[in-house]
Amino acid sequence: MPDISGKKVLVTAGPTHEPIDPVRFIGNHSSGKMGIAIAEEAAKNGAEVTLICGPSRVESSVSVRRIDVQSAQQMFDAVMGLQAENDVLVLSAAVADYRPKQVASNKIKKKDAALVIELEPTPDILASLGAKKRPDQLLVGFALETDNELQNAQSKLNRKNCDIIVLNSLQDAGAGFGHDTNRVTILDRHNNISTFELKSKAEVAKDILQKIKDYK
Repeated sequence: MPDISGKKVLVTAGPTHEPIDPVRFIGNHSSGKMGIAIAEEAAKNGAEVTLICGPSRVESSVSVRRIDVQSAQQMFDAVMGLQAENDVLVLSAAVADYRPKQVASNKIKKKDAALVIELEPTPDILASLGAKKRPDQLLVGFALETDNELQNAQSKLNRKNCDIIVLNSLQDAGAGFGHDTNRVTILDRHNNISTFELKSKAEVAKDILQKIKDYK
């Protein structure tokens, strides 16, 4: 894919919030900065970009079509509804792996006894896209790891039928959730591995877009 100008690119960003009751949720520390930077860079490269974003205070420009969602199910529904019409799918959102099996309709009152919440898996958006991916589509996943980083990222690339995986390690200072900087390693299906130094997320987005454009 030597050029993405005129291509349709879908990007997911941010966390998801899985409700426990009307005032509480299960979530994570993702700010959405990395995914939004990728969406903006794709738009600058001439792509028609749709950003599906979980709860985030980071703004995006008018050049990006933005769809705001809250939960993993909402993000799944939005992504799968747009899957067929996009050429490139970049799944950078930090989607919750689990959600409460039962959501209380009223605020749960604090008691002395322990509160037990049964969790169930959320839909696997990346795997679902990998199962439906056409030969002319490019699927980019993200892997946030704390140990055996390369091995786990390679396994995810194969299991989810991705073309490219962007690996983040929480062991790297200044990288990961909440920072304005990131340090990534990019793997692809042709066994290429590219490691980058710590950069601003805007610069990291350029590296990711270049890998997408260079992918054959």
